Amino acid sequence: MLTNKVFMKKTKRGNILKIVREHYLRDDIWCGIKSCRKCPLSENDAILDADPEPLSEKYGFPHYLLLDTNVVLYQMDLLEEPAVRNVIILNTVLDEVKHRSAVVYKRLKTVLSDPGRKFYTFVNEHHKDTYIERLPGESANDRNDRMIRTAAVWYGKHLKKSRAGLKIILLSDDTDNRNKAIESGLIACSAAEYIQTVRNENAHLLDKISHRECSSEAKEPLFPSHLTASQIHQGIKTESLLQGSFLASRENYLEGFVRVEGIEKAVLIQGRLNLNRAVDGDVVAIEMLPESEWKTPSDIVLMDEQNDPGDIIEQDPSFTTKVLAKELLEPTAKVVGIIKRKWRQYCGILLPSHIPGTTRHIFVPAERKIPRIRIETRQATTLLSQRIIVAIDQWPRHSRYPQGHFVRALGAIGAKETENEVILLEHDVPHNRFSEDVLACLPQLPWVITPEDLRRRVDLRGITICSVDPPGCTDIDDALHARRLPNGNVEVGVHIADVSHFIRPCTAIDREAASRATTVYLVDKRIDMVPELLSSNLCSLRGGEERFAFSCVWELNNEAQVQQVKFHKSVIKSKEALTYEQAQLIIDDRTQTNEVAVSLRLLNQLAKILKRRRTENGALVLASPEIRFQVDSETHDPIDVKAKQLLDTNSMVEEFMLLANVSVAEKIEQEFPECAMLRRHPEPPQNNFEPLVKAAQHQGFKIVTESGKQLATSLDEAVNPANPYLNTMLRILATRCMMQAVYFISGTLRRDEFFHYGLAAPIYTHFTSPIRRYADIIVHRLLAACIGADSTYPELLDKKLNSNLCNNLNYRNRMAQYAGRASVALHTHLFFRNRSEDEQAFVLFVRKNALQILVPKYGFEGTIYVAGRDNQEIKKGVQFVYDEESQTQRCGDVMFRAFDPVIVRLSLDSTNVQHEKLVFELVHPYIEGFSVMPAKHAEEGSVPEVQIKRKSDPMHTKTKKSKKLK
Repeated sequence: MLTNKVFMKKTKRGNILKIVREHYLRDDIWCGIKSCRKCPLSENDAILDADPEPLSEKYGFPHYLLLDTNVVLYQMDLLEEPAVRNVIILNTVLDEVKHRSAVVYKRLKTVLSDPGRKFYTFVNEHHKDTYIERLPGESANDRNDRMIRTAAVWYGKHLKKSRAGLKIILLSDDTDNRNKAIESGLIACSAAEYIQTVRNENAHLLDKISHRECSSEAKEPLFPSHLTASQIHQGIKTESLLQGSFLASRENYLEGFVRVEGIEKAVLIQGRLNLNRAVDGDVVAIEMLPESEWKTPSDIVLMDEQNDPGDIIEQDPSFTTKVLAKELLEPTAKVVGIIKRKWRQYCGILLPSHIPGTTRHIFVPAERKIPRIRIETRQATTLLSQRIIVAIDQWPRHSRYPQGHFVRALGAIGAKETENEVILLEHDVPHNRFSEDVLACLPQLPWVITPEDLRRRVDLRGITICSVDPPGCTDIDDALHARRLPNGNVEVGVHIADVSHFIRPCTAIDREAASRATTVYLVDKRIDMVPELLSSNLCSLRGGEERFAFSCVWELNNEAQVQQVKFHKSVIKSKEALTYEQAQLIIDDRTQTNEVAVSLRLLNQLAKILKRRRTENGALVLASPEIRFQVDSETHDPIDVKAKQLLDTNSMVEEFMLLANVSVAEKIEQEFPECAMLRRHPEPPQNNFEPLVKAAQHQGFKIVTESGKQLATSLDEAVNPANPYLNTMLRILATRCMMQAVYFISGTLRRDEFFHYGLAAPIYTHFTSPIRRYADIIVHRLLAACIGADSTYPELLDKKLNSNLCNNLNYRNRMAQYAGRASVALHTHLFFRNRSEDEQAFVLFVRKNALQILVPKYGFEGTIYVAGRDNQEIKKGVQFVYDEESQTQRCGDVMFRAFDPVIVRLSLDSTNVQHEKLVFELVHPYIEGFSVMPAKHAEEGSVPEVQIKRKSDPMHTKTKKSKKLK
């Protein structure tokens, strides 16, 4: 049977096109039941049981579940439970879910692909008895609901003919659809109603129900109501409202900011009522408050540490009225509506309840930016010792906290594997095993280079090429060489793993790499962007093995000025895979005169010239406190930790990687000015530098920030021989003033916006790490097309598609950085369990209620609180006085300023199992009733005269460019 489907499509010029497509209807589509005698046989394995066992006691007869769209969208955690079987998913529902949520659609497809789950997809859109036309004036949603009911009616009649007593139950969380189904004679109920009657052995399913319908309890509302979608749209149109992404504060749970496009500085939101149920990441509508109500961000740390105060809103404790100059106040607003929720699944723990036998509990997320969540669970006794995952369902006006449901348990609190899983989940790091489709794209072993391969590439196997990487590196994606030319110049080559040879466009492995975007490095493991066969074997430029490379080769004069550059696909054979330390020893050992030593010394000499020239042009040399853990080879537990020491060879490799990235950026932008993938680092707004400028002023230095060149120069001049670590701390502060470097497509910005502020480079990209960054693979494909080594394809030149890809790359890179830092924090806690140490440290910031401390030996940062939550005396008889103007804390005769040297005791506080923290306690200067005694004098009960060592630190002379700038 043939019918026509009619679509109306609006063109870019505003014209309306009528599109008519032929739509075939059949009567031989299988119902999915193996024992059915009315339907033709099918080869499909995902079949429904002939005698389905009922899950519910209320509905104790044999039946199949037929789901509407809302149940799939909002009850996916329930549907993933193995106990839920014999489910019919209509093609109408599948298409609507795909349109509304790519994440849920992917999860549903995973369930559908498992034959053991007995989920069957019925193609109702092509069955002559279940297809219906859309009625005049009927919405698409109403037509879909009618399609679902029609299919349910057909199934009911069909089952009667197959077997008596076999029925269909329609699960719908849409009240209107449910009522209409019941009027049609169908058995219909909500997912919650169905699951609430499950048999005892499946009682755990009750915890998985998502309660999205607001409670009918007559409670006094605590929050203002949100505006409707039409009211928000009208407000934005008339500019009475603004929209942007809400960013909650980690330091103060009653504060956040909204990033509004076109406004340089984020808009401040303060107070529980003004936050109005916004959750970090939500896209919100805000209404600006009058200038008389503008405020400044809170300068104290405030955490929600109450057990469960119930549904009350007490007066906000952290905000006091201060008389400030108008220019110091920040634009302040209130949230009036939610445009798009960004809720996800959250990791955390349950709080013990004081009410015996209760099913209602408070969940505390691991991420401090997320509010506590109320859930119902009957497994609290077991879950109290577990890290668990919870999803938010709703946040009604009468509830102090959002309401959600239990998803699953991760493992014991504090166990390293569990905590690593929390880190990956909380930072949205894809870490599942690679699928069979992805693995099928890999080359077969043994893999060899063929004569045909050699004909298409430049053979560089005879050149002395070597790699220089950190110890233990197995994903070696770059190697270098340098040799003197007959004309006196130097040929330098950067050879990058040719990953794009193995990862072809639009394949399963390409889509997976694009989704993951980057390799994530934790302290004790690596989450690869591509399968290990490529990352650690076929693409890794290991010593003594032939590998495909993409080479960038320059001719440089003795002043490291580029005379010419060429690019080509090549075959190389690295002579050595060296660590930074090994390469440094070779360079420093003048008795070594072999080809590798000569090449390294040439590279090192030229790199120093390149670095000097970059810094003269205004490139920033910044610093970040980085540490390296030595882990046990069997348990992977940390057994030693120290600050990373950077060598000349670190800088040597970095300089030539930067040069390669700049050279490639110029080439691909020249050939593809509209669709080159580049990387920019925006210049920070001047107010970002305020903490740096003030901190330097208190030390007698002037930091000029009008340009990158002036900033670099003034940082170089800020040296105090009495405090050698001062300059490094200033550079650490400067790093935190920077904006995030981001990927973009050249045709989407003006040429002057390409500038990379941190590197002082007019144009820049990423070419040198394709094993661990997907952006580099795209750049390789563009460069290959430039030199005729490969062809383009439509997606490569699609500006809009690649702009969206850049958004994902930027997000994944940011999350990877955060995950790496969280892994360092976890291993720091593991290292300090059952140990404490007194260490030299410096005051990094002076806050209203705390001193923020940096320990150079370990690169750790921490906080010493000098006032309690409500700014009361932290210990009896001890009073600290904060001077906001001079940014100082005084206690008696002792004054603390930024960068002052101190001695602190480091230990681990495990009393809060959710947030174990490294505790910093003041040892020196000694303040009676506040400081702790040095460990070696504690037993004697005396207060010694502690001398603070002032010595040069390796991090002072060897600073490393912050990763986020590049």
